[in-house]
Amino acid sequence: MQNFEVLIPITLFICVVYAIKVVVDARTRAKIIASNGSEELIRTMVQAEAQQRRHASLRWGVLLLAVGLGFGLIEAFGWREVTPGVVAVLLGVTGLGNLLAYAAARKLG
Repeated sequence: MQNFEVLIPITLFICVVYAIKVVVDARTRAKIIASNGSEELIRTMVQAEAQQRRHASLRWGVLLLAVGLGFGLIEAFGWREVTPGVVAVLLGVTGLGNLLAYAAARKLG
């Protein structure tokens, strides 16, 4: 993977899409507030966004912890080459991390 020129347009596309999403979300919020939306609606939106951020942080934290555990297992067993077994370990711990994050979010939510 020495061809980094391919990554530049992909990264640019992802950044542009994310920027558009942020602008559209901000504009939607501003229109709801400007249209004299009820205080209850605004409060509900703010609470939902805060909960969504907490759940996203929880999910990424658990997922990164699980992937770190997977890499630790690979290092502990001394696997030095990429084989289907090594990939299976990483995919397994990633799936386990997602399931743990889902269970924790259900418990909290």
